[in-house]
Amino acid sequence: MKLRGRKSITFRLTLLFASASTAILLLLGYLIGGSVDRHFEILDMEVLADKLSLIQRTVEKVASPADLDALPRQLDETLIGQVGLAVAVVAPDGKILYATQGAGFPQVLLDRQKQKGAGGAEHSIVWESMEQQPLRGISALVTTGMAGAPPAIVAVATDISMHGHFNRAFRETLWSFVVLATLATGILGAVAARRGLAPLQEIKRKAADITAHRLHTRIPVDSVPVELIDLVETLNKMLTRLETSFSQLSDFSSDIAHELRTPVSNLLIQTQVTLSRVRSPEEYRDVLASNIEEFEHLSRMISDMLFLAKSDNQLLVPHPEQLNLIDEVKGVLEFYGALAEEKSIALRCSGTGVVSGDRLMLRRAISNLISNALCYTPAGACVSVHVDDSTESLVKLSVSNPGKAIPAEHLPRLFDRFYRADASRQRFTEGVGLGLAITRAIMRAHGGDASVRSDPMSTVFELTIPANIAPKIT
Repeated sequence: MKLRGRKSITFRLTLLFASASTAILLLLGYLIGGSVDRHFEILDMEVLADKLSLIQRTVEKVASPADLDALPRQLDETLIGQVGLAVAVVAPDGKILYATQGAGFPQVLLDRQKQKGAGGAEHSIVWESMEQQPLRGISALVTTGMAGAPPAIVAVATDISMHGHFNRAFRETLWSFVVLATLATGILGAVAARRGLAPLQEIKRKAADITAHRLHTRIPVDSVPVELIDLVETLNKMLTRLETSFSQLSDFSSDIAHELRTPVSNLLIQTQVTLSRVRSPEEYRDVLASNIEEFEHLSRMISDMLFLAKSDNQLLVPHPEQLNLIDEVKGVLEFYGALAEEKSIALRCSGTGVVSGDRLMLRRAISNLISNALCYTPAGACVSVHVDDSTESLVKLSVSNPGKAIPAEHLPRLFDRFYRADASRQRFTEGVGLGLAITRAIMRAHGGDASVRSDPMSTVFELTIPANIAPKIT
């Protein structure tokens, strides 16, 4: 068996565990990273808003050109000790009144048109200073104390390099953890998968011990997980079917050997005796006539076995025609009338029913049942045949006869080939032990079935045949 390119369940489960854990960790890292960035942004905005408010109060105190000239000195005094803070103040005429060295505020923060009507800062801008220092800044229009003067622009920014260092360290730690977690999950997933599949290995070992000579062995259901109970029960049912089939095959082989041995032995012995000395032509003719009877017996047996072989391979193809079943029964009873009269057995039939079936096959099935009934009906009794079409989809034909009850343990096997319940129920006709098996095969070829029931009063064989869809004949 070629295994190249096939993936084991253990490998698939391991890959599934590792992929799922990696995806979850990456999503979790993305969410945490985004939350951290938003948290730092909120903190920065609180600081910037506070500093902007502080500078705004200083600018609002400017009431004259002299105050405007003194504004840089006042801002220097106000911003003493403010590490990492950058400030820019732009006069209404565009002149930069104050700017922290090296901040390099972007023009979008100092653009008056973008600030009109804003009333304050709502969005921050991130950029790098001339010294490659990351900054986050906001700006707003601030009114001065000068009557009629347009508002000035105040921009503030704070150093966010510490935030960047933290985020880089966090991402490095996160990615390292994701890689290690993926490897660990893969290893643990492989171990878990192997342990989880251990019951399958146990089932495999027990199944490997079952051979043709140990088909009675069953796989214990109590020791397997709940998920595997259906599988084990299915395997046990398969073993039961195999055991039954092997048993039937073994019995069939023994029976056919026995059935063939008797006529072949008779032919051999009779021929040897005949050839042991010179015989007259009349004696040779008598021996050949006797041999013909044995050959006919063998021929019928071989023909019946071929018929059953076709049934086993679904090669029996009925040629259906509309039949009134009671008419076919009467035809078969007429054939057996002389034999029944000789045995002082009465034959009766009743009922009616229309079916669509093969005339020759159905007559053969009915004939087998009547012949079987005549074998075991005591003299002076009656064999009854009844056709029942009370069910819309089925027609039932039953053949009943009084006689010794068949033990219940033998009933399920009466339709097996060459099976006989006991020596006292051997057929007195020239049958070869295949009649009931052929009857069931014919019924199943028609979509029906054959069954039997027996009690101390009578034995009843019943044929079930799908009814004809045409209107009933009354």
